[in-house]
Amino acid sequence: MEDQGSEDLTLFLYIIIFTLFCMVFPILLLIKSELCYIEALMKNKKGHFNRSDTRHRPPMSLAWFIWGLGALFYLIGFFQRVAPAVMTQELMQDFQISASGLGNLSALYFYSYVAMQIPTGILADTLGPRKLLTAGCIVAGIGTLLFSISPGFIGAGLGRFLIGGSVAVAFVGLLKLSSSWFPKKLYAFVAGNALSIGLIGAITAGPPLRFLIDTFNWRSVIFVSGLITLVLGCIIWLIVRDRPQEKGYSGFTDSIPQSKALSFKGTWQNLFKVLQYRNTLLLFIIPGGIVGCGLTFSGLWGVPFLVSHHQLNPTKAASLTSCLLIGWAMGGPFFGWFSDRLGKRKPIYIVGAMAVTLGWSFILFMETLPFYPLVVILWITGFCSGCMIISFAFVMESVPRYLSGTVSGLINMGVMMGPMLLQPVVGKILDIYWSGEMVNQVRFYSLNAYEYAFIPMMGWVILSTIILFFTKETCCKGIE
Repeated sequence: MEDQGSEDLTLFLYIIIFTLFCMVFPILLLIKSELCYIEALMKNKKGHFNRSDTRHRPPMSLAWFIWGLGALFYLIGFFQRVAPAVMTQELMQDFQISASGLGNLSALYFYSYVAMQIPTGILADTLGPRKLLTAGCIVAGIGTLLFSISPGFIGAGLGRFLIGGSVAVAFVGLLKLSSSWFPKKLYAFVAGNALSIGLIGAITAGPPLRFLIDTFNWRSVIFVSGLITLVLGCIIWLIVRDRPQEKGYSGFTDSIPQSKALSFKGTWQNLFKVLQYRNTLLLFIIPGGIVGCGLTFSGLWGVPFLVSHHQLNPTKAASLTSCLLIGWAMGGPFFGWFSDRLGKRKPIYIVGAMAVTLGWSFILFMETLPFYPLVVILWITGFCSGCMIISFAFVMESVPRYLSGTVSGLINMGVMMGPMLLQPVVGKILDIYWSGEMVNQVRFYSLNAYEYAFIPMMGWVILSTIILFFTKETCCKGIE
């Protein structure tokens, strides 16, 4: 039995290494080709390199390093987002909570994350990415430490709430750094890979985190992650600058003064304006179903479901949920690139959503699914879930350019509404259909209970697929 377990673990490690190679190698080629293209643009008509254009430009190595520090914070945010999935039994036992309580504890992260989406855009314009990312790291570190040492539900819940609200600034901060530190030609590529970086953090919260918890204990591991976040905040403050001009370089964009804070009246006026466009409300609902299924499964209920349904140990179950996340990390850049290449948003989004719906129907409701087909279906479902990244380009092309910041924040809010609502709902339904069985002083939920609990997940992703047919194609062209 141990030999079989070792073989499965070895096979999975090979899958991880191969997948990461397939993901990283094309990215390196893309970076090299993009830089070569930019270098060609900087040559004069005689074919000689124009040094006056580049001698004061920031080196690409420095730009990537600055951006990479912000990306590490984004990675930590994803890590904290899905970490509860591999320690459900420990959390339920330590805090003496049921599935409903665990769902609410995990969802507190999303409550504050969603609430911060609109304010984050305003703070990014007024404070700048350096201050925003530093403050986010400090608050996230404090919240993580509080979560790890709290003896009861209230302290742990407050910790999760602080983590969610603080890491909400990471993505917007990354976008601001991307626009300042990279040429315009590279901006979309750099910003688009942020999702892949974040999902690597989610993968780290799978088997590696489970291994550390088995070796030490969950409180010690999470406490150390909080210290790492605090240290990262100090490093960002010391090294990161909002624009290359602050480090003595000429920069790729003109240095402009930071915006004054928007009034609440102006914010609400912009929200009202973007809601007048048909695609806005539809694309607010659609990605929530896709992301909600993915993060509700991989971020909380997937591991206990696989342990109960497929009789896997927690480590192997965490490995399976990581297959979903690896596929997702690869699918996001692919769907973004293919949509641009095709010159269409709607068709490829519909195909991806239909594949996601079919995949979840197999994963959640097919009772006799063998192990290796399950691995493949999880990866394919994760890969096709990457279609949700089209939502941002789709909606930004559906409104006037001056409303792009407001509508992006609104859609990101809709994205996180999925796991925010579905995680506690699934937990509540599990408690309703609990048979009374206990294992190691923790509630044990039957396959029947899980099937009822997963119905809202399937309902939302089916609704997302149907609604997509009512969106208006933009043909990759914005409103002038």
